[in-house]
Amino acid sequence: MAILTPTKDKGAQTKPNEMLYVEPAQLVTDDALETQLPDIGLNTPFVADVLSAMLTHERCGTHLYRAVSARTNNPILQRKYTEFGAETERHVEILESLIAQMGGNPNYVSPNARAVEGMNTKLLESTYATSGSLDLMTQEMALLDAVFLAESMDHANWSTLSTLVERMPPGDLRSAFAAAVSEVEAQEDEHLGWASDTKQRLIVMQSESGVMSTVGMKAEEIVARIRTWFD
Repeated sequence: MAILTPTKDKGAQTKPNEMLYVEPAQLVTDDALETQLPDIGLNTPFVADVLSAMLTHERCGTHLYRAVSARTNNPILQRKYTEFGAETERHVEILESLIAQMGGNPNYVSPNARAVEGMNTKLLESTYATSGSLDLMTQEMALLDAVFLAESMDHANWSTLSTLVERMPPGDLRSAFAAAVSEVEAQEDEHLGWASDTKQRLIVMQSESGVMSTVGMKAEEIVARIRTWFD
């Protein structure tokens, strides 16, 4: 089962810096990564850090999809959020397996991964910006915008990994990475394409509605309107 939040009791490791103390058992250095991981014809410690950041983004993506699928009022959006969330959790499992095959620790959290987690945390927080108000249509747009931004990074990550695979020496490890890219890249194309197209459709739909069309409407009336989007 995929680990969606690495913690100390799950074997999480990281690198120290001026602002972060790391207990010896959880400490990782570039020298250690260089000696522990195989020669892949690239800067191994750097690639390990990149994979850690990719994995962190996918883990955060599962939390995002759970949040938006539970809060949208549109059944079509909910089905897509649920579907993409399940595929994102599969992407977590794939990256964990690749890192383990390299001899690395899937729960190693690189400095870049910590930055990515911070960005994703704020992205999730942004979807709650209008919570508690009657502006439910803006809330729906905030959910979709968060998905679009998350999928933009996902798409870029897997496209970059595909390029890196081409630079790895032939062997079992390259084959494993190539198989992973083959499985995931098409899904990321679909995720980003759907999010982009749906965002455009929703903006156009709302732009063509009357300026005062929701003034005076009750919350349940607005929800009823949202539920019929895209029908």
